[in-house]
Amino acid sequence: MLQTVIKASQVLRLFTPQRPEWGVTEVAEALGLPKSGAHEFLSSLAASGLLQRTSAGRYRLGWTLFELAQTLANTSELRTEAHRVMEELVAGWGETAHLAVLVDGQVLYVDKLRGDRGLEIILSRVGGRLYAHCSGVGKVLLASRPWEEVEAIVQRQGLPALTPHTITSLTRLREELARVREQGYAYDQEEAMIGLCCAAAPIRDEHGQVVAAMSLSVPAHRFYPNQHRFTTAIVQAARRVSEHLGYFGEEWTWNSHNGSRSRSSARATSART
Repeated sequence: MLQTVIKASQVLRLFTPQRPEWGVTEVAEALGLPKSGAHEFLSSLAASGLLQRTSAGRYRLGWTLFELAQTLANTSELRTEAHRVMEELVAGWGETAHLAVLVDGQVLYVDKLRGDRGLEIILSRVGGRLYAHCSGVGKVLLASRPWEEVEAIVQRQGLPALTPHTITSLTRLREELARVREQGYAYDQEEAMIGLCCAAAPIRDEHGQVVAAMSLSVPAHRFYPNQHRFTTAIVQAARRVSEHLGYFGEEWTWNSHNGSRSRSSARATSART
């Protein structure tokens, strides 16, 4: 039974935005299965609604997956609590806010709100993935993992350069993640897309574990002159979500007026605000 579940998962993961449709022979070759076995898996998944068969005899993802995804989104405490804070953040700044988690070493965007001044960012569609090393949310999420895990992720995926500003050195990445852990937030300074910057901060659960990251994405010409203000906004927003999830530990407080940092209790900060 376990092997069947694993194999079904492998089949479903073949379907991507770049390749949304597969045939039996293609699936068999991709997964090293006998053609009869691939046909059996695809037929069973189609019968359950997880896949749908086209008129040409090929397969696409089924609407049952959409239904399940909506259930997950609507019942996730993390997403529910974060969405409320993101709405306020976007209303106040007019930019684009993201919520992301780390899946298979990549950033998975689970929510996104675009303000009236926000750019259209195709790279960060909800349900889409992005390399972690080139995004603010990705750096925050990687910084919470042991270095051995980060090295394993890089070994599998590499450090591809999306722009001339992307980190492509393991040494530089390690230095960057150490800085993120120390300061409590991360930046993407045109590393995933020229002309776009972001500030990101961690969201923690009641045990203090980083479970997600939230970011505010801003056109570069507006970001650089107001970098400290955007940093303050996203750190405070992420802290509020963490508090809603039950976390009241110590975090860095960023003073946007003089650029200084100090330790503060999230519970005490919450009481003052």
